[in-house]
Amino acid sequence: MAEGVREAWITGIGIVSCLGEGADAHWQKLNEGKIVVDTTTFAPFIVHPLAPINFDAQITKKEQRQMENWQRIGTYAAGLALDSAGLKGQKDILSHTDMIVAAGGGERDVNVDSTILTGTPHAANPAAFLNERLMSDLRPTLFLAQLSNLLAGNISISHGVTGSSRTFMGEESAGVDAVRIAYSRIAAGQSDIALVGGAHNGERPDLLMLYEFAGLSLRDKFAPVWERSGKGFALGSLGAFLVIEAREHAEARGAKPLAKLSAVVSDRANRKPGTITASLSGLWDKVKNKVKGSAAVLSGATGADPATAEERAFFAEHGDLAVRATGSYLGHGLEPQFVMNLALATVALSHGNLFPPCDSSGLEKPMSGALNQVLVSGVGHWRGEGLALVEKVG
Repeated sequence: MAEGVREAWITGIGIVSCLGEGADAHWQKLNEGKIVVDTTTFAPFIVHPLAPINFDAQITKKEQRQMENWQRIGTYAAGLALDSAGLKGQKDILSHTDMIVAAGGGERDVNVDSTILTGTPHAANPAAFLNERLMSDLRPTLFLAQLSNLLAGNISISHGVTGSSRTFMGEESAGVDAVRIAYSRIAAGQSDIALVGGAHNGERPDLLMLYEFAGLSLRDKFAPVWERSGKGFALGSLGAFLVIEAREHAEARGAKPLAKLSAVVSDRANRKPGTITASLSGLWDKVKNKVKGSAAVLSGATGADPATAEERAFFAEHGDLAVRATGSYLGHGLEPQFVMNLALATVALSHGNLFPPCDSSGLEKPMSGALNQVLVSGVGHWRGEGLALVEKVG
């Protein structure tokens, strides 16, 4: 597929996290260096909880009743992005706005799980008991909720986005591929405008248990990402959507560019020692000619080794890059993490500078001078790497 034929502009962003909602709230909190974590609700595990959100502002009460919380987070963030791009209610444009969503599975009903686990050992026929409980206790939507296209459907119903739809599951790499596909299609002239993003609810006991089985859940004490020595990630609740648009399409409707997306590349290395660093070096080779002088980096580093250790090794080879790990502030949101960092890169470019470091390990350094380019990195805790370049327009 031809790449770079048409410019891809970011014309709308919608973000929610523990730092609040929207560009201004995130920029203010990032510059204050304020860390928002919950160390008690799911103790000993640490999470970054979603800031208070009035979902009614973007989703009707009736629609909310059909959604789990991760769907509300995503649908709300998508609405913010459409508002930011000036697309809300523009039926003619929304009818050909493509949608690419990255999200994980549905939320489990912990009460049902507990009932089954408690009752099965005492049942006369455990198999029959399990079948009966699954048939009668699960909500009709639970199975469908395993599909990220349920979120796309919610967004379509709530906001009227009715162009083509594509969805991805697969943790961090799902978010990278969602953006890569949108960028490639717009650059190649196969799409004029796309709504791209994802959502994650980190305040879920089932997820904490799942990742704890692999020793990935940060516990007992918070520390910034680069200072964790591989102790894992603190899950975050966040939603992030972008409106990515061909320059010609944006100019025709009078839309203002927030930033330009100039490259998105991805790879999948196995996790043998050194392969992640090598993979990132290969991706860097594909974009380095577009990087002019020093640039900032917004990393989606998880805090889980070997992924984070190898990402750190890659950055150590490029000491002129001013690195920030946003997971120190937001927590780790898996599928939407890459999109969130693209949004925050856009916000930083609009202000022309980078927020302060949150790291005492020495990797993150203050950055002086004007900010014109931001490299966004994403390294999955288990599989998948990506880089994207966001630039100031004009």
